[in-house]
Amino acid sequence: MITKPATAILYSLLKDGEKRPIEEIITDFSTKIPKSIHLEICSALVILLDDSPKFLKPTERLVAFALLHHTNSALKPPSSTNPYLSLLTTTTTDPKTEPFERAFILHLLSSFSPAIKLSASDFINKFDPSSVPVPARDPPEKTHPQPFNCFFKNTAVKNAIPDPDINSPDKTGSGDRDLTVTGLIETLSLDGVYPQWTRPNPPRLPVFDGELVWVNPDSTHEPLWDTGMCADTSRGAAVRDLILKALKGPLAPSQQEQVLLELTSDPKLVYHCGLTPRKLPELVENNPLIAVEVLIKLMNSPEISEYFTVLVNMDMSLHSMEVVNRLTTAVELPTEFVHMYITNCISSCENIKDKYMQNRLVRLVCVFLQSLIRNKIINVQDLFIEVQAFCIEFSRIREAAVLHKDLYLVVG
Repeated sequence: MITKPATAILYSLLKDGEKRPIEEIITDFSTKIPKSIHLEICSALVILLDDSPKFLKPTERLVAFALLHHTNSALKPPSSTNPYLSLLTTTTTDPKTEPFERAFILHLLSSFSPAIKLSASDFINKFDPSSVPVPARDPPEKTHPQPFNCFFKNTAVKNAIPDPDINSPDKTGSGDRDLTVTGLIETLSLDGVYPQWTRPNPPRLPVFDGELVWVNPDSTHEPLWDTGMCADTSRGAAVRDLILKALKGPLAPSQQEQVLLELTSDPKLVYHCGLTPRKLPELVENNPLIAVEVLIKLMNSPEISEYFTVLVNMDMSLHSMEVVNRLTTAVELPTEFVHMYITNCISSCENIKDKYMQNRLVRLVCVFLQSLIRNKIINVQDLFIEVQAFCIEFSRIREAAVLHKDLYLVVG
């Protein structure tokens, strides 16, 4: 479909035939309208030129003929490749065609066309039928083969039908005419309204009494699959039991070592340990080292983003910062996750009411940020304003003052 801006430009160029040389109009058409929609525009012009009563004024029709000829004039040889040559040649042989239109089109089809140096209005006013020789031309079918007419294509209903109550566009107001023509340009194409050739669905074979109904698939019976069928339920049983205990409290050193050893020997056990994103905060607070190892093994899981979302939104604590800090040195974390976690830490420090806990958390956050900056995990430039405001707000705390100083040293 042609856009409204392109339609407005095209219609303005058609109306310029009253005062501007056609050569200038063609130049504006090539520069102001993208070449990618030339085909759609020419399709609409073909229908506007071919309909009766005529939608376009005589000057507008000459401009439209010139644009159709210009669209493919750069192709070599143009006489055999211009898809609108059939329309142009047919118009010259149609007895209903105005003499000035026939002469103008023949000028376009000649090797040198002085007609485009004039405006359409000047060409019509200066036209003298007796002074314009009609050159002998081969029949259209010799220069351009007759297109193949499909039987089904001939059954299409034309998509522009004249209104029987309006014999001429001149009987409508200028505003109505402008809206009509611009609306047709936006919506017309060479395609018509074709009938739909419906075909009935093939009949189904009858279901006999001895057959089971469910073996005939249809929309009312959907097979249900047991995804756990034939699965090895014993796999990861020991790790699953230890993870369950790790969610409730700290594990003994020997138990932690067993979990880490099992996950290292078989990384896929992490998918059978029973840890879901909802349970991650409990594991982080009770056993941060195990949480780090589990998250590292889950980095290639499609659900890792859900684990990160839970981790970044959980309450800030020493263990959560320890987990994030260890993850940043072990794997490459998404930049958005690290930035969101830092923002959450800063917000937690600002919102806490207890001064003692606030000072303690500010110190932890400062140490955490210094570790990220020292290991080049974050780009200070991305968070400079936010971290600077945090350091100024808590400048009474020594760690915040040191971080503020280090911030400027890094930025330079």
